[in-house]
Parts: sequence; structure tokens; C-alpha cells
Amino acid sequence: MKRPAPRQPLRFSTQTLLLQLGVVVLVVLLSGAVHAWLTYERLGREAENQALTLARTVASDPAVRREVQAISREAGTPPAPVLLAGPLMAVAEGARTRTGALFVVITDETGLRLAHPDAERLGEKVSTDPSEALAGKEVTTRNTGTLGPSAGAKVPVFAPGSEAVVGEVSVGYSTESIVQSLARDITPIALTAAGSLLAGILASFLLRRRLQRLTLGLEPEEISTLVHDQVAVLQGVDDGVIGVAADGRISVFNAAAQRLLGRPDLAGSPWEWAPVPEQLKALTRPDASEGDAVEIIAGARVLVASARKALHRQEDLGWVVMLRDRTELQHLTRQLDAVGTMSTALRAQRHEFANQLHTIAGFMSIGQHQQARDYLARLAATGPLKFPVDQAELLQDPYLQAFVGAKGVEADERGVTLRIGPETLVRGQVTEPQDVTTVLGNLIDNAVNAAVAGSAPDRWVEVELLDEPGPDGGTLHIVVADSGDGLASGPPADAGADGAGETGADGSVADAAEAVFAEGFTTAARPARAGGGQGLGLALARQLARRRGGDVRILEPGSPGGPGAVFMATLPGTTAGSTAGNNDVIGKDNDG
Repeated sequence: MKRPAPRQPLRFSTQTLLLQLGVVVLVVLLSGAVHAWLTYERLGREAENQALTLARTVASDPAVRREVQAISREAGTPPAPVLLAGPLMAVAEGARTRTGALFVVITDETGLRLAHPDAERLGEKVSTDPSEALAGKEVTTRNTGTLGPSAGAKVPVFAPGSEAVVGEVSVGYSTESIVQSLARDITPIALTAAGSLLAGILASFLLRRRLQRLTLGLEPEEISTLVHDQVAVLQGVDDGVIGVAADGRISVFNAAAQRLLGRPDLAGSPWEWAPVPEQLKALTRPDASEGDAVEIIAGARVLVASARKALHRQEDLGWVVMLRDRTELQHLTRQLDAVGTMSTALRAQRHEFANQLHTIAGFMSIGQHQQARDYLARLAATGPLKFPVDQAELLQDPYLQAFVGAKGVEADERGVTLRIGPETLVRGQVTEPQDVTTVLGNLIDNAVNAAVAGSAPDRWVEVELLDEPGPDGGTLHIVVADSGDGLASGPPADAGADGAGETGADGSVADAAEAVFAEGFTTAARPARAGGGQGLGLALARQLARRRGGDVRILEPGSPGGPGAVFMATLPGTTAGSTAGNNDVIGKDNDG
């Protein structure tokens, strides 16, 4: 037997609507019922007071008092026909007719009816207890007698000239007339209640629509799931995520974004005034191209940022900005380039070493031992590797020798001579090769580009390195000069792909000196590829040096026709110790 499909539960908005409607209906009904009850009680009290007034009037009539006293003195009660034609019946019926009362009853001191609207009831005992009135008290009552339910009053009849009770007058108004009066009074109340009910229903529907719009039509369970998923995703990824709502406020600023930008949680603050790089804000402006990626520098980090428009069923929810850390990739890329260059150079040197070994073997085979020793002495004087770097023997640190030698091979391929300055003296060993690679490599690359673009026929780049011992590690000083046209010349000039060598907005050298360190600055002829790393070299080098407590600055801006600009970098804590070979070099320098 096929099971029936399970019933789908009502949506939360529908449940809310029904609950609101139920509350509105309940409030309206309770309010109407309470008001109707209060009105009924008021009309009942008014009927009792009116009955009391009429009863007092009849009981105080002198003729009634004399007639009741006279009947009370007799041995028995007169027969019904006599009472019907008597004066008491005339007074009671007259009062009842004039006032519209249900009944006006007069009794003797024993409670026997002397006047009653129903002639058949004359001479009978009243249906309700008359004891209180016969005891001399005035009372109001609501009860049901022979003529039906009523609201009335009982008043004692006193003998003329004395306080002796000789009978009582009972007056009642039908409660049906009270209900009719209530029906007339309750109509405005019912109309007001109906209007309130309609207004409540309309407000409930409007509230339901607003609730659906605010929750995007999602159920509470779905919203709870989304919140848990959002927290898990945003806090579990290494990429920075910044959510900018449609109203311009930051809605999401996850932990990775805080770490990459070095900022506290900015959620809730205006995006336009947020302390983040302007390149990020530019990605979310109306004229920005969605999906474009830019590279920015935040502290010592190189970040790739992109922005996407957030839409839900054609509704604009704002922007999502993604941040990815490329710092390590940048360092690894530069190290890989250096390793590749050194590998190429070593392959060339392998052939040269093979030729040198063949030469030595030839000398030995023919017995020319002295020539072999002289040849080996000349090889030892030029250093273990023969890179195209002038005065390479001044570099005793193996890392610096290999790295600068590899750069010399690159420069030689572009027609530029790389040489080591005569003041170079590095007594310690490099302990932070990654930072040194980034700074020194950027400065040499920029200088080579400037020399190639310069107008001087003799293209050269000179590098001087000097270390200074310190308690927390030695400081490496780097000075790089070139034969380019300097910073005061127009582009392309002293920077190449990384932007060293551009005049400022007013053409001043001072503006150019700051412009070359601006993030994204480049004089490359081709447009920068998104994420390609152009315009970041000098900015990254300066940020890295300043993070270590040093700096990268311009010593000389250079001049057209050469020599070009001179850059100086200071890298504290990047060298340590000294070797015996270095001490020998120092001794030789001191001796001569």
C-alpha cells in the first residue's frame, strides 16, 4: 500500500501570520466581550435605580399608605375582584403604564399581592422573598419571577404618621429591554472592533511581507544553517573575506582579513571611511570592473585583491572583496629566478672547468709542470667561479658571491657590466638570504633596466656591500648605482618594470623620489598584467627593510646622460659572525 506523502509544514512567515491573526481576533473578541459586559452591568444598575425611584414614589403616596394600612387591619385579604377594582390596582397599573415597567406590585405586611399586572395573581404570596422590605429596608434585586427575569427594587410601605411597616412595593424592569438597549449601544463597539480586526489583519500581512523580504524568503532553520556555515567558512579559510553591504557598511571582516591587513574587526563601520588601502575601496566603486585583480602591499605582505558583486534573486546585496596572500609566492619566485640564473651560469662554467682541466692535463702529459702550476695560480687568483662580474673577488660570502654572480650573467646578456664597488667589505655571513634576495635583487634589476634604457654608450651597474656588526646581528648596507639617465628624466628611465625612475606630477626630483616607491608605480611600456607583480618591487623592498628597522632610499637622483640614480638599502639583522678568510682580507687591507 502506497504511503501518503508527508504533509509539508507551514512556512515560518505563514505561521507568524496565523499567530498574529489569532492574537488580533482574540484581543478584539475579549475587548468586545468585556465592553459588552460592562455596558450590560451599567444598564442593569440604571434599571435598578429607576425601579427604586418608582417604588419609592408609589410607596410614599398617602393614598397607597392609607389603603394598605386599612387592608392590613382587616382580618383577611379582600377577594381578587375587589382588589382588581380597588384604588391600589389603579395606582400600580397607572405607574407601570407611564414608566414602561415590567410590573408594579403592592403587598400587605404578610407578602400577599394587593396589586399585580396579572389579575389571577392577586391575593397570592409574591414569588420572591419580601422579608427585607417588610423589615423596613430598601433593596435592589435581579431575579426571575412569574413575569420573567427582571431588575428591580423593593421598598417598604409605612403606615401614615408612623414607622410601622404595613406592606411593600416591588417594581421591576424586564432584562429583555436591557438587552435591547445593550444592542443599540453595542453597535458602535462592534463596528470599532471590526475595524480594529481589519486593521490588524492588514498589518499582519504587511509584517509578513516585510519579514519575507528581510529574511530573503528563508526559514529560521535555513537562516541558522547559513549562519553556522558562514562562520565555519569565513573562519576556516586562509583567504581574507570582506563583505560590504548595499548600504555601504562592512558586514563581514573575517579573521584572515584582520590578519592580512593588520586591522581589528571593522564589521559595522562605513566602508568609505575604513582604514584599508584605497585600492580595495576602488574595487567596489560603481565604475569598477567586476573581477579585476590588483596587487597591493599591506605591511610586509603582498596581497592579491578582487571584488565580486553579491546578488540574490536580482537583489543587490553589496560586494564581496577577496584577499589572497602572495608574499611567500613572491619570495619563492625571486629565489627560483635566482636559482635558475645560477644554474644556467653553472652549466656554462662546467664547460669552462672541463676545458681548464684538459689544459692542465695537457701540461702534465708533456711534462710542463711549471706551466701547469702557473696556470693553476692564475685560476686561483680569479676565484672559484668566473662570473662576468668585475672585482667579484671582493665578495667572500658564498651566498652573496653566487647571487651577485647570477645577476651578473643576466646583466651581461643584456649588454650591461655588473661590477662590485672597491669599498665592498662583508666580514660576516648572510643569515637572512630571503630578505637580502628581495631587496638586493630588486635594486640590481631596476639598475640594469635603467642602464639599458639610458643614453650612455657604456652601460654599467655598480654594487657596494658593507656589513656592520651589532649585538642583534650585523647590518648589511647596500648601495646600487647605474649608468642610466637618472630620476629627473622622462620615462622610461631609472626603474624599468618595477618603477624606479619617473618624475613627479610637477617634474621635480623630490616628487620622483617618492613616486618610485609608490605602490603600483611602473614605467613599463606594456600594461601591467593583473596579478603580474609589476609596480611592487621597490615598494615591497622598502616595506621589508622598514619592517626590520632599516630603509631603502635614494642617495642621488642622477642626471640625463648619466650617471644614473644611486639607491641605498639598510638591512639590520641580516648578517652574523666572521670567518678566518675575512680576517685575512681585513689584514691585507690594513697592510696595504
